Amino acid sequence: MVRDGLVSRTGPVAVAGRVEYALTGLGRSLLPLVVALGEWAMANQPAIDRARARHDDRAGSGAAGAG
Repeated sequence: MVRDGLVSRTGPVAVAGRVEYALTGLGRSLLPLVVALGEWAMANQPAIDRARARHDDRAGSGAAGAG
């Protein structure tokens, strides 16, 4: 994400091994989309759960969690 310009990485010189990350302007521009995706996922969780259960029932018990 640093390479893509979404996050900046800084590390205080006084504290070895400590690294801090911050969103860049480009990264902040993604926030409304990430929030919208999260809201969509929460609103559709029951439908997603039903679809997963149908898939697992058809695929057999070994398929749970297989995606």
